Amino acid sequence: MTETAGVGAAAAAGAIGEVPAGGILVVPVAGLPEIAEGADLVALIGDALVAAGLTPAEGDVLVVTSKIVSKAEGRRVAAADREDAITAETVRVVATRAHPGGVTRIVENRQGIVQAAAGVDASNTPEGTVLLLPADPDASARVLAAGLRARFGVRLGVIVSDTLGRAWRDGQIDQAIGAAGVRVLDDLRGSRDSFGQELVVTQAAIGDELASAGDLVKGKASGMPVALVRGFGHAVVDGLDTPARILSRTGEKDMFRLGTDEALALGRAEGHAAGFAEGFAAGLAAARDA
Repeated sequence: MTETAGVGAAAAAGAIGEVPAGGILVVPVAGLPEIAEGADLVALIGDALVAAGLTPAEGDVLVVTSKIVSKAEGRRVAAADREDAITAETVRVVATRAHPGGVTRIVENRQGIVQAAAGVDASNTPEGTVLLLPADPDASARVLAAGLRARFGVRLGVIVSDTLGRAWRDGQIDQAIGAAGVRVLDDLRGSRDSFGQELVVTQAAIGDELASAGDLVKGKASGMPVALVRGFGHAVVDGLDTPARILSRTGEKDMFRLGTDEALALGRAEGHAAGFAEGFAAGLAAARDA
């Protein structure tokens, strides 16, 4: 059970309240200012938590929107054309689709994430600029987790989240692109279900689930880019090296490396090249025989 009902009242009262048995509480963290380049996010988030009466406890997880991390790290760039910025951040084009407003590009970006527009965002930033994703979201999460653990003296985890679409599903959800101090993958392979059957492929992407839970209370336009999750302490660990990057299925594990149109075009091109090579070899053989 996820308790989000009454979260606003809990935050207003400056307290989280009792975690329900077998459940979690997800609370937005209010009071953060507009983030400028060079801002000390550890201090700002810590101060906001204290001001809201949400002092972290052992096993808490903080879900932090990547946009404020990008702003603090100076990832805002001038871009007269957002498309140019997308191209610069793209490592590999997966699929493109034209629509009345332009062209949607699904690409793999420098962070190894496959998403629309390489994560380049033109919202909540001055006109003529765009925000790039943090250069290394896992490293950003480690800095935040280390600083907040030192300040509050408790073991907590940090998820850096971003909004991504999903293949075969409309709409977008927040997913983990950076993590520290919290397991992002719960590997259940080898365990048994309630009927005693062995689980062979089940791996729960709890990093993404925590990111999406945080987004339920943060929202997209609420001005609250941080959420605190309490009651999921079994996923919080001592070490900070728990990268979200392991959730990206790219390289040899990628079962859908190209979009349909791109795969068909590649197949036609390879078939044409193979046919040309075969015809050329047959012509040479015929010439020798003559």
